[in-house]
Amino acid sequence: MNSQSNIVTALYCRLSRDDDVQGDSNSISNQKKLLAKYAKEYGFSNTKYFVDDGYTGTNFNRPGFTEMVEAIEAGYIGAVMVKDMSRLGRDYLQVGMFTDKFFPEHDIRFIAVNDGVDSAEGDNEFAPFRNIMNEWYARDISRKIRSAHRLRGNAGVPLSKPPYGYTKDPENPRYWIVDEEAAQVVRYIYKLCIDGVSEYRIADHLEKQKILTPTEYWRSKGIRRSGKKGGAYKDSPYYWCKTTINKILNAREYMGDVVNFKTFSKSFKDKRRFENPEENQLIFEDVHEPIIDRQTWEMVQRTRQGNKRRQPKKVDKNMFSGLLFCAGCGRKLHFNVNHPHTEIQYFNCSNYRGNRGTCNDTHYIRADALEQVMLLELRRMTAFLQDKEEDFVKLLMSKSMQEAVKESKRREQELRAMLARSNELDALFSKTYEDNASGKLSDERYMMITKRCDDEQLALKKKIAAVQAAIDEEQRSKESAATFLRTVKKYTNIEELTPTILNELVEKIVVHQAEGVGKGRTQQLDIYYNFIGILDTPEVAALPASVTLDTRQGVAVEYITRKAG
Repeated sequence: MNSQSNIVTALYCRLSRDDDVQGDSNSISNQKKLLAKYAKEYGFSNTKYFVDDGYTGTNFNRPGFTEMVEAIEAGYIGAVMVKDMSRLGRDYLQVGMFTDKFFPEHDIRFIAVNDGVDSAEGDNEFAPFRNIMNEWYARDISRKIRSAHRLRGNAGVPLSKPPYGYTKDPENPRYWIVDEEAAQVVRYIYKLCIDGVSEYRIADHLEKQKILTPTEYWRSKGIRRSGKKGGAYKDSPYYWCKTTINKILNAREYMGDVVNFKTFSKSFKDKRRFENPEENQLIFEDVHEPIIDRQTWEMVQRTRQGNKRRQPKKVDKNMFSGLLFCAGCGRKLHFNVNHPHTEIQYFNCSNYRGNRGTCNDTHYIRADALEQVMLLELRRMTAFLQDKEEDFVKLLMSKSMQEAVKESKRREQELRAMLARSNELDALFSKTYEDNASGKLSDERYMMITKRCDDEQLALKKKIAAVQAAIDEEQRSKESAATFLRTVKKYTNIEELTPTILNELVEKIVVHQAEGVGKGRTQQLDIYYNFIGILDTPEVAALPASVTLDTRQGVAVEYITRKAG
């Protein structure tokens, strides 16, 4: 017995959340007691514990295990003792590599107490079978967890932790409630984005105002969440990065939605998470209280979509970027600066044939002209609202209902057709089952048909859910007229056009090619307002009917927002 006292014996203990189903026998404290008792009985007096609490056996990248391996490689360890083979791990290939190769190469005596394994007594013929059974157990547990995970996700229970701005409801942990302190920061971020501030500038604003980053905020509240302390380039709790801002501005959860299955793992042995395609994600709308209303969130997505193209150096981003579209090909108009006359800023079709595209015309328009046209149109609209609010409301209601009814009919027809096909597949599956049971259809043919039916049914379910969500959205859009009216009332006296005003009111502007020559040129602009579409407001006597500008010597363009006649 004294021969064991001169070597350091590693007593390795591991427990994962999955092991809880076996009761308290696998607890870290019980493992320590068992190993300490065995070590004392057999003369292993010089012992050291290495512990991994909360780590799966299919992953060998565990801090306690890694520390033990490093100590073995440094020559400090002479023996390794575990409660049973499953504590070492549940990947039979990896466990076999350590027991059959790594430990012998480093003269390590390996003991698994409950399994009767002791390398000093020679090879144990049953050890490989135990390793395989341990892996099968891990595989079965993983399958059960995935199944429960899938059931919760399909039922609309949030599978992820609450994002910044929310916290779990103390009375119902499956439900999120608004964390008002953090929610104020989220609203501020969205407001800055609508004002045309870039993600980098937003991060800079938050840092200068000494607002804690999400990770630091959770840490200050005693909430354990993953994330590095301080910023990537500064050891500061206020250093926000573009990635964090981008994640907040992208998150549908702030509208009150739950988004499940955003990531997936490829195998129970591989703990890495991969991004799931959008068509494989499930979205449940209006589950919890929103921090950002749906119209604002969608407005922010449109604004950011238009800001992705890199702007010319030393020139501020133009507020019309992302809002202009070509009437010819439908592509976006890109922002440009005239050189060397940098005061002349303009847009033209990104798909113009002269720039190796396919559109035949440039659809050129100057930024200053756009600003004057939009100012005129918004002033005309607010003047009409102030003068005849009742007529303005009727115009809005008429417009919004026309658009909604047309689209609603198309979607309802599409939904009926898909539901009918789904019923056909149910009937086909029942008949196939009966034919197989009666012997009319072979098992092989039965499996092939049912797989095809299942695949089509699954695809149909996703499409039906998407169309139903669109119909529900149309139902909400009936309130769009009231929403737009409230927004317009905020800007009854517009002196200057700002990115905030533009983004809150305008969805897009379609630019037609200029027509005519010299002083008689005209160019039509179709202005689509948020939630409403094109709104043809009546003429106002106190305001001009259109904007005419000299674009260069001998050439003037009249910009009109409605077709003559």
